[in-house]
Amino acid sequence: MMKAVLFRAHGGPDKLSYEDLPTPTIGPEDVLVRVKACALNHLDMWIREGNPAYPMPLPHVLGSDAAGIVEQVGAQVDSVTAGQRVFVSPGISCWKCEQCLAGRDNMCRSYGLLGAMTHGGYAEYVKVPFRNVLPIPENLSIEQAAAFPLVSVTASHMLFALAGLQHGETVLIMGAGSGVGSMAVQMAKLAGARVMATVGSDDKIPKAVILGADAVINHAKEKVSERVKLLTEGRGVDVVIEHIGPEVWDTCLQSLGKGGRLVTCGATTGGDVKLNLRYVFSRQLTIKGSYMGTRAELVKAAELMGQGRLISVIDRTFPLQEARAAQELMLSRKFFGKIVLTV
Repeated sequence: MMKAVLFRAHGGPDKLSYEDLPTPTIGPEDVLVRVKACALNHLDMWIREGNPAYPMPLPHVLGSDAAGIVEQVGAQVDSVTAGQRVFVSPGISCWKCEQCLAGRDNMCRSYGLLGAMTHGGYAEYVKVPFRNVLPIPENLSIEQAAAFPLVSVTASHMLFALAGLQHGETVLIMGAGSGVGSMAVQMAKLAGARVMATVGSDDKIPKAVILGADAVINHAKEKVSERVKLLTEGRGVDVVIEHIGPEVWDTCLQSLGKGGRLVTCGATTGGDVKLNLRYVFSRQLTIKGSYMGTRAELVKAAELMGQGRLISVIDRTFPLQEARAAQELMLSRKFFGKIVLTV
């Protein structure tokens, strides 16, 4: 048996409970990881609340970002050994279809996420396919290793694969204090872009500056699109990275210059937005939806983490049994970076 945080019915954070569950049994191509740290993502909230896009048998264990020590390997696994420090690549795909073989594994028809389609890392042990474990760079702690995978692969895919951000372009990153935002600021700066970012409170401004933001706008106090126009001599930005949804949608579109690209990967404030098509075509805008990224993008991010060129920004850690308090902190928005559970 093992300890795990699970929910038996959809609803609020009060539905989470710390209980005993059977330790997972691995198949010939699986790895059993003794979890030492698991990072929270907004996805955890959507799944716990209940979402038709994520049907699942209950009870369910959340957690897409796990890191720990390999406990056991399946009979057919030779690339991983027991005792290794590993982090988990959150995206689970088949590795047999055309998309997977072409390196577009997040386009796999059976693509799903650890903690969404399967039991995740809010537990003492997690079972994953062997291709989903990667060695932790030597200079990273296990907490740091849990804090970067999902957000780094998402930020990288949005900025480069989809927005095609170039050296010298200007990018506006919404919510620099979020996991994706704190990673996107660093990656955009590393790529030689001019980085603007929004935050919701003044105490987050210096933190965003340290990560590489050239200008930080407190959206609670200022009209973001107006400040962006001032900072770009009226032109607007080349790229907007967005994961908030309706609350900021108009601002995002108004901040784009002609030929600008908006990439969205989430909707923490709801799913429905209004769109004026005349505005989109007359300004030649591109709007793209992004979901996760590829394993190759994650491997590259891990290399940058290992070189110290990217860092995991961790706001707070909680012991696993306090997962409910950790989720409540996430919902309050009073954090900067990642919230991590330690096991």
